[in-house]
Amino acid sequence: MTIVDSSDELGRRDRKKLETRTALERAALRLVAERGLAKVTVEDIAGAVDVSSRTFFNYFPSKEDALIGRSRMDEDELRDRLAAVPSDVPALEALRLTMLDVAEDIQERREQWLLRLKVFEQNPSLLPRLVAGGSQTERAMATAIAERAPAAGFAELVTAVALAAFRTAVLRWSSQDGGPELTGLVDEVFDRLAAGLPNP
Repeated sequence: MTIVDSSDELGRRDRKKLETRTALERAALRLVAERGLAKVTVEDIAGAVDVSSRTFFNYFPSKEDALIGRSRMDEDELRDRLAAVPSDVPALEALRLTMLDVAEDIQERREQWLLRLKVFEQNPSLLPRLVAGGSQTERAMATAIAERAPAAGFAELVTAVALAAFRTAVLRWSSQDGGPELTGLVDEVFDRLAAGLPNP
């Protein structure tokens, strides 16, 4: 008689859900890159993964959300990463360390991220969703930074500057087809910020 640990079963179920979600994201990106946003339906995406449209909607409310996928940073995860940085580390350096972690995650999924960035570039109608998600992320990070640097307005400023620097590094990485290491580009932009942005 084989006894299956309920925690093992839960682990398998969670892994299966993550695999399905990832497969739907990849299918959405690939199809939209090939055909264009207007010519891809939820049914097309679900069919490419051999699941039903109902299953698709268990993971995403729309095809646009599948395209954005996990590109929108999880606020709780970012707060946890910031909290893990020792409190005596200056705010800008704490943000650098946090964004380097994010850059490593992106680098590990290089092909999917490059395709996602290409799809975003080709479909400007996705930008409002990205901006809305980015604003939520920025507020969450600024709140976390304010706990270590409570001066009025400082947390919002340093967080906005850090995220702008990170976006600059990601766009540069994408424009070079992911050739350079993203972590190196992130380090470079934060070095420039820390130096006070002198003229090159």
